[in-house]
Amino acid sequence: MSFLLLAAGVCAAQGGPEVLKVEPPSWWAGHSINPVRVMLRGRNLHGARVEAVGAGLKTGLTRVNESGTYLFVDVLIEPNAAPGARRLRVSAGGSTAETPFEIAAPLARQGRFQGFTTDDVIYFIMPDRFSDGDSSNNNPSKSPGLYDRTKGRHYHGGDFQGIINRLPYLKDLGVTAIWINPVYDNTDRLDEKEVYAETAGGPKRPTTAYHGYGAIDFYGVEEHYGDMRKLRELVDKAHALGLKVIQDQIANHTSPYHPWATDRPTPTWFYGTVENHLSNNWQKWTTMDPHASEATRRRNLEGWFIDILPDLNQDDEEVRRYLVQNTLWWLGQVGFDAVRMDTLPHVPRHFWRDWSQAIRAEYRSVNVLGELFDGDPALLAYFQKGRAGQDGIDTGIDTLYDFALFYAVRDAFAKGESVRKVAQVLAHDHLYPNPGVLVPFIGVHDMERFMNEKGATVEGLKLAQTFIMTARGTPLLYYGDELAMPGGGDPDNRRDFPGGFPNDARNAFTKTGRTAIENDVFNHLQRLARLRAELPALR
Repeated sequence: MSFLLLAAGVCAAQGGPEVLKVEPPSWWAGHSINPVRVMLRGRNLHGARVEAVGAGLKTGLTRVNESGTYLFVDVLIEPNAAPGARRLRVSAGGSTAETPFEIAAPLARQGRFQGFTTDDVIYFIMPDRFSDGDSSNNNPSKSPGLYDRTKGRHYHGGDFQGIINRLPYLKDLGVTAIWINPVYDNTDRLDEKEVYAETAGGPKRPTTAYHGYGAIDFYGVEEHYGDMRKLRELVDKAHALGLKVIQDQIANHTSPYHPWATDRPTPTWFYGTVENHLSNNWQKWTTMDPHASEATRRRNLEGWFIDILPDLNQDDEEVRRYLVQNTLWWLGQVGFDAVRMDTLPHVPRHFWRDWSQAIRAEYRSVNVLGELFDGDPALLAYFQKGRAGQDGIDTGIDTLYDFALFYAVRDAFAKGESVRKVAQVLAHDHLYPNPGVLVPFIGVHDMERFMNEKGATVEGLKLAQTFIMTARGTPLLYYGDELAMPGGGDPDNRRDFPGGFPNDARNAFTKTGRTAIENDVFNHLQRLARLRAELPALR
């Protein structure tokens, strides 16, 4: 490896080709996608040719972008090619550079790629705020200075090892699946573009991507959480305990610090440029509105979130291929059971159709939980698999968060308004192709916690939990729901789990470390989970 890097460096000094990154870095023989489109990022790639070095690989025609910094090449893997290391040789201008590529050994399918069902109870974890199991990655050399537990929008130290350590706790609670925030490699520096006040009325400060939604490398693992080996260990140990794992993915946008932001692989990689782009209008309903103007619809699909986050253009064929392959690569590399996909209505519906078809072609049981942050049942139903919309498209998205029910449950059980609101939402179930698989919840990381609502009580919380645990669909719990954890707006709604971090005053992962109220709510949810598992009528 050191020889290859040295050779690449010498070539670069002479104006020869240099390869900095390969995406994807590996693929499988016998995969439903073959050839795989490989993107090389580097320098001096103008006029380059790529040839495979090693048995079982063939390369097709190459395409290089105008700046000579990105190269696309099809790599065909022969059906019986043995797993192992290979190389890609890049030749240009009389010089060559080689870069690793791997034919990966496929993971055993038994006990992986299972999907989730209405028999499951999902527990949502923000890794950074759950448990710090390895303090050595709190201030990594790749991204120093981002760890500070006194600041709500800095890293606090939670990681994969911390989740591994708490798997028995989750098993005891009675959940059967965990959803974790995106694990992509995120921004390595303070974000001086997306700034917020730490306290109401205070000065705005730079933030970090502790939440996982600021990807700078869709094939990398965030070093504050751990590495690929530790991520696989987490998934394998969860599976050994009978817990499924859902991966959070993003197809809409990147961090403004992603290398693509200043050097696009293709001219149309993003909708617009850093200097000239639309800002998102959040008018999600325009995706189904036959009367919406084209300008309004475009801002919803093409606009950059908060006028900052570069918006990926899924109508660019290379972007489409990249995103589809990226999803399949993560599934195949780690063995996740399902995908949680971010921001559905801000991506063209035909992309979701193609993307979901690609997942099913390779992993028949893997299903998709889509996020559409809106309380309109008609809009939610418009994105669920099983019915073509007025645009003739069936998205193939298996299920969605039931945001319509969320608002009604909050109104009824926290604010003391009429329970009729819940019934009125359920009366719209006829709009969905399959309402029985929706995902009810009482809160996630994007809103104040239940106990922060004016009028909320512990008894009201328990009633709300009883309802979602016995309603149709697959219930979702947000970490801390079992403790009646309070929390206002972001980032207060993402507090550290008590006992998950060094020097915490108490350990709420244990009965003796919980308060009387916390034990009351924990025991209530635990009983509900057990009853739900025992009685099919409650599922």
